[in-house]
Amino acid sequence: MAAIAKIMGRLQKLDKDVNWLIEQVRRLDQSTSVNIGMTMFEILEASSNNILSQLDDYFDKVDVTDLDLPRYAETYHWFFIDLVASSDPKITVDDQARKIIELNKLIQKTSIFRNRDPLSTIILPTGDGNAIGFRDNPEKPLLISIELHKSINEHNARQPPRRRIEVRIGLSTGPVYKITDLVGNRNVWGPGIIYARRVMDLGRSKSILANDTFANGVQKLRPEFKKLLHLIGDYLIKHEKIPIYNVYGSVDGVEVGTKKNPIARRVQKSAAETEFRKNAFLFTKIEILLNITDPNTMMTHHTWTWHMINQTEEPIDRVFYYLEGDRPRDFPDLNVRVTDEDEKDLQIKSLNVNKPEWKEFFVKLNKPFKPHQKGRFVKLEYDWEEPDRQFLYKFASDCQKFKFLLVIPKGPSINQKVARVSPETGDMVYASKPATVRYLKDRTEVEWTGNNIPAFDAYRFDW
Repeated sequence: MAAIAKIMGRLQKLDKDVNWLIEQVRRLDQSTSVNIGMTMFEILEASSNNILSQLDDYFDKVDVTDLDLPRYAETYHWFFIDLVASSDPKITVDDQARKIIELNKLIQKTSIFRNRDPLSTIILPTGDGNAIGFRDNPEKPLLISIELHKSINEHNARQPPRRRIEVRIGLSTGPVYKITDLVGNRNVWGPGIIYARRVMDLGRSKSILANDTFANGVQKLRPEFKKLLHLIGDYLIKHEKIPIYNVYGSVDGVEVGTKKNPIARRVQKSAAETEFRKNAFLFTKIEILLNITDPNTMMTHHTWTWHMINQTEEPIDRVFYYLEGDRPRDFPDLNVRVTDEDEKDLQIKSLNVNKPEWKEFFVKLNKPFKPHQKGRFVKLEYDWEEPDRQFLYKFASDCQKFKFLLVIPKGPSINQKVARVSPETGDMVYASKPATVRYLKDRTEVEWTGNNIPAFDAYRFDW
């Protein structure tokens, strides 16, 4: 990244245009796919390290001692916005220009924009939108997005359809280099603003999308932020899988963002078989609690507690989860929470699969599990209906002690069964030891325990 920034500065200083750069790259690599429709940055990004090195050597041979090159990058928190369907031929140029002017006025009226610190804020018009970078506060891109969505909703309520403003927003945190453009104005280049643009490009009308770097930093600051940031899966951005968060919800009674997923397709590749075969952990104890919160829909609050020992000789810093359900649910609707033995929240780092009835994700541990370390556990909680009144649990590794507990409000009749399910054939054999049923004053409890359950076994619990 620094090499590209250095070359960009030298190209500008020596007044080299895109045609000159394409000619040089093609001379160095006849198989290159660069073309006149690409920007200088895109050409350099698509070039090999060998080409970048040879370009750098070329500039070393000319007099560039007075170049004002960026010496270091600065981290900014980015808000990138543009109008949706700005290239729609059905929209007249006049109407489009009015929308751009009106959008700029609405941005200018936000409290975040009016009270910004000019010395730590970068504002870059992008034609049909704007990019704004804040160095002083990571919350500002999210806050200006929320405030702007409210004002756009109010504006659109007063306008005929053809004059309504539809926008999409991308949020990112990352470093940029400050450079000077061709006309001497201050500009920036770097992954911070690049990812903000690319994340925004995934979205549809009303989308507010954020990359994981931004979301992981902001959601720790206020509880209300965590409720707005919903992990929706990994998306492919320039050949790189990036966890994307969708920002939506109610703020002071006003709905912001949209629950609809981006137009772009998620990257969904199951990791279950690979992770199960690793058999990296020994479960000293597993406790599964199913708390039925609504007997009519069988909405269930699930709690899985894994007491684990790392059986490998290397530290392990992440845990894999595989969830299945009987009703289609999107991942944000599951209210997933994972904590460690210190009751500290763990971050979901990668949502590999977010299919309607099947989820897979990795959780980053705050403290790696050291080899053979004892006394560690993780707790998973989520909400999902169990309308068929049965729950299947698959063991990824050997388990010394297992406990299943179902809690249901008093009323529904209970017909408990416990069966082992063959991992090879799917055949069921009922357990020789039945579950214990306790009829209490306000609830019924169904409990079953087992010992020394081997990896890959599965058990189904009916009630």
